[in-house]
Amino acid sequence: MSFWAPAPVLIAGPCVLEDHSTNVEIASCLQELSSKHNVQVAFKASFDKANRSNADAPRGPGIERGLEMLERVKNELAIPVLTDIHEVWQVNEAAAVVDALQIPAFLCRQTDLLEAAGSSGRPVNIKKGQWMPPEAMAGAVTKVRNAGGVDVALTERGSFFGYGDLVVDMRNFRRLREATQAPVLFDATHSVQRPGLGPGGSSGGNREFCTDLIKGAAAAGADGFYLETHPSPDKAQSDSSTMLPLDRLDELIERTLTIWNAAAGAGKQ
Repeated sequence: MSFWAPAPVLIAGPCVLEDHSTNVEIASCLQELSSKHNVQVAFKASFDKANRSNADAPRGPGIERGLEMLERVKNELAIPVLTDIHEVWQVNEAAAVVDALQIPAFLCRQTDLLEAAGSSGRPVNIKKGQWMPPEAMAGAVTKVRNAGGVDVALTERGSFFGYGDLVVDMRNFRRLREATQAPVLFDATHSVQRPGLGPGGSSGGNREFCTDLIKGAAAAGADGFYLETHPSPDKAQSDSSTMLPLDRLDELIERTLTIWNAAAGAGKQ
């Protein structure tokens, strides 16, 4: 069975791995959502944020400690876990622990990384580059599949509009799926980033628009949803301006799934 089926799947977690109690609190919430709403979930967190704007920005615990933390969450809560990879040498180490690998948007054209992920035996989620037309993502999917990857998904996360904003083209869910024959998820929190416009040149953002965009994506036929969430977003180590408060996740997912189910039912008529 595909990691991305049955749709819709929900991937959520903090931007970078934090202390164990915070990781467990978030993962436990996801488990509750899974049971309550009958939706497949996965806990996402990064061991390294290698694409920070500033040299002194928090990057995470690193691969050795980070994989230990992810494995602990996975084993203690029996929940699938997903993490980013940035370099080829990280692929096999991460694949030995996590249930799925993620290619960051900035690296969606990196052939060696895509092929290494495809040969790992793990499902792969490729985030669409902010500058990439949807049809051009077929090349990224082909690289993964040619290397042996059979379970590939894409994630729409907005496109650059000028220098400081991202916009989400709701046509992209259909266009990406038709171009690649792969499931297409929606990243509701990175889509509201304002790159380089936060304090000190970091990425800012407007989390208040997450709810509107994710509901729009549900109506447009996204196959799943990706959210960064935290019990206290303003205290999070990374992407604090776009992360969704954990206590709002239940209501948002309930409303989103209501729209998704209505749209899916209309599509079958």
